[in-house]
Amino acid sequence: MKKISFITLLVAGFVLLNITVSLAGVPLNNLEGVGGVAFNPLAYTAGGAFETTDKEKDDPFSPKNVFSKPQFGGWYVSLGKANIDWTSIGLAETLFKRLELSYSHEAVAISNAETREKNNLGAKLLLVPENWHDNKFIPAFSVGSVFKRTSNVGVGIDASGVDYYAVATKLITLLPKPVLLSGGVLSTSGRVTGVLGYDDKRDTVGFGNIDLLPTKNTAIGFEYKQGAQFPTFKNADYWETHLAWFANKDLTLVLAYVNTGDRKSSAKTGFADGVVLSAQYQF
Repeated sequence: MKKISFITLLVAGFVLLNITVSLAGVPLNNLEGVGGVAFNPLAYTAGGAFETTDKEKDDPFSPKNVFSKPQFGGWYVSLGKANIDWTSIGLAETLFKRLELSYSHEAVAISNAETREKNNLGAKLLLVPENWHDNKFIPAFSVGSVFKRTSNVGVGIDASGVDYYAVATKLITLLPKPVLLSGGVLSTSGRVTGVLGYDDKRDTVGFGNIDLLPTKNTAIGFEYKQGAQFPTFKNADYWETHLAWFANKDLTLVLAYVNTGDRKSSAKTGFADGVVLSAQYQF
């Protein structure tokens, strides 16, 4: 299996650092392109704040009221014990401050097997904004879906599937340091998020995130996703812990440790643990 070299990563980082962008921060583009963290969506829509003048605020069809800033996210996951290289590039845009549209392309090189190419098209609708009508206790609430299609899944396995989810997210500011809490439910047919194809059955699972913001430009967090269980295939639970650095108003960098389950287990399919790197931009 061909590894992504350290020099390649340095070159990619240099190119990204020289793109003119603005407004970094959560949500990131997750591995499937959706505004979230690594695995899970957040209720917040991608693209950051809509920057408008006082005059533009009164015009609902002003371009700055219709389109958010485009958001880009790149991921590299190295699951060394399972000999897996996993990369993802995603884009997202929010319309009318409510409808997020996203796309990502994943390439997963699994040991000596062929690389799996996975494409994801997402749509998220923000139903309730955070602090709706100045009620400070109300979280943001969104529903969404992700259509997925994967190459080289093999004979007798579905090559495409659709995930559906509902998620609530709240930034708690009453504590000594801000804490971001998020949780939701996901209906899926994906085997290893769809990398190994899609089952003919569905399962509904839970997911959650917590992030502490110890300073204005850092976040330390934990993420969990329950593994979907099908009659003939069982996914392992996933979890990861991460450090995010909001380097400036343009750039967010993420370093994480991920565990995708015991790769030697005969009960559930997992690919062990590894290191995750991500660079995120809002243009």
